[in-house]
Amino acid sequence: MVTVADVRAVALSLPRTTEHLIRDRVKFRVGQIVYAALSRDETVLGFGYPREEREALVASDPVKFAFPSQSDMRFQWVHASMAELDVEEMTELVIGAWTMVVPKKVIREHLGEDYL
Repeated sequence: MVTVADVRAVALSLPRTTEHLIRDRVKFRVGQIVYAALSRDETVLGFGYPREEREALVASDPVKFAFPSQSDMRFQWVHASMAELDVEEMTELVIGAWTMVVPKKVIREHLGEDYL
């Protein structure tokens, strides 16, 4: 099971990331773009994910992954149950979401050429 401290440690290690408490929800963003957020009860991690790939992700493990609310389907966003994630998988998801919102130059500097 992943904790808020685990998510925070990964997110805040990424360049340009800031943490904000908005309407009792912890959110991680670059500039004004939120790329990861926790539910109020801290049991669900929402994260940026390519719109064209999210259906396959949710279908791969519907216990672990879920679509956002209908009003949020317009965003590139998916939810994951914190109880079902391990630290390695959460790290991969948070870093993947972060790469969607930062320039490629920043990704190269932080993760290296091989990551792109």
